[in-house]
Amino acid sequence: MLSEFKAFIAKGNVIDLAVGVIIGAAFGAIVKSLTDEIIMPIVGAIFGNIDFSDRYLVLSGEVAPGTPLAAAREAGANVLGLGAFVSVIINFVILAFIIFLMVRYVSKVTAQFAKKEEEAAPAGPTEIELLAEIRDALKK
Repeated sequence: MLSEFKAFIAKGNVIDLAVGVIIGAAFGAIVKSLTDEIIMPIVGAIFGNIDFSDRYLVLSGEVAPGTPLAAAREAGANVLGLGAFVSVIINFVILAFIIFLMVRYVSKVTAQFAKKEEEAAPAGPTEIELLAEIRDALKK
């Protein structure tokens, strides 16, 4: 069982997956920062200096108007964090678009390499030509 596990871990696909997860996590942090520090302040300014990170809807409990989201949660109020949800949706859309672009690029590059390999492959005789040669050899 241990040798099978070693063989499994040593496969290139597992290592590629690990690298992808690590890079994905780092890229996710970059996109989160982009959304929180650049996009959402601009969107907030467009809608009248609204801080979307503190936008929430109180479901139950007493919360004074203007209380930050974290303070409302600490006070025991049951709240829907709408601004945080909008930020997460924007993060997802950005990540999905970038992953789409990466997959599209890799597909193009892979197709180009496959095309070059097809062109480079030596063109041997066709099946009909081989059969004709065999027939002619048998006639002699």
